[in-house]
Amino acid sequence: MSKAPSTRARSRRSRNPRADRVGGSVARTGRTDETTSSVAADTAHAAEECPECGGRTEVDSAERACVECGLVIEADRIDHGPEWRSFDDDDTDPKRTGAPLTRSRHDRGLSTEIGRSTRLKGRKRRRMARMRTQHNRARISTKRDRNKVYAYTEIRRLTGALELPTSLRDTACALFDSAQSESLLRGRSLEGFAAACVYVACRTADVARTVGEVCAEAKATEAEHRAAFDAMNRELGLPIGPAAPAEYLPRFASDLDVSPTVEARARDLADRAVEEGIANGRNPVGVAAACLYTAARQCDVDCTQREAADVAGVTPVTIRRTYVELREEA
Repeated sequence: MSKAPSTRARSRRSRNPRADRVGGSVARTGRTDETTSSVAADTAHAAEECPECGGRTEVDSAERACVECGLVIEADRIDHGPEWRSFDDDDTDPKRTGAPLTRSRHDRGLSTEIGRSTRLKGRKRRRMARMRTQHNRARISTKRDRNKVYAYTEIRRLTGALELPTSLRDTACALFDSAQSESLLRGRSLEGFAAACVYVACRTADVARTVGEVCAEAKATEAEHRAAFDAMNRELGLPIGPAAPAEYLPRFASDLDVSPTVEARARDLADRAVEEGIANGRNPVGVAAACLYTAARQCDVDCTQREAADVAGVTPVTIRRTYVELREEA
């Protein structure tokens, strides 16, 4: 007796369980992707909305600001790119390319140096020392280069001691290079030329520094500075004129700790002293200190002649003479 065929039909899942598993995972993955994309869209939409008024935001250069209320949401965006220059071998050797060119080096900063290593011993260490010595001799081979290295070093030291910017340092080095090209160094000291170059750079940039202040930090005397300055002014035709007393007023006013009202009144007095000829033939530093003292007296501020003279580096007699003439002209 034969068995009747079973009338129970198998489910589609039982016929192909592997396909069911794959299809289920695909369906779940599709739902996950939809959820992720919707969350990302909501996050991007929230990032484009202003947190204050809900308005639309726009990116302008390095800032993201709201177009409705003007609120700055992001500023100083970070550049995630490489900080070195782009070359063909960036993937294998992404190294820096060294310091930029500068006028404060005799070779514009293009030369290299042989470093030192503690792992070298014995014969290799002595050989590297000899190579380093020969390399330095080849890098500074002439007397002209040696003079330039010494003068540039003194200029860098002076600008650092006087707290001057790097632009003035480069200008002073360029002035020394011009003086050396005109053969002005023979018979004069390098220290004097370094001090004179720094002083001329300050004068051309309207930075108030006196000869005494520069020579106080320099290795040169005022006589050496004066000889170098006269030679440069005569041969190079320096574009500098007489210093105005108003250039020294901000620094002297800060040292005396006077109010801005006194400084403004002193500036008016300094301009009047130049117009009426009171400052002609006089040290502008003393005239500036006398104007500050006169302005302090007119504004009932406690300031003595000795204090004003000490700030400017002059004698009280200089302050008194200019003060008397300012009062007579008034």
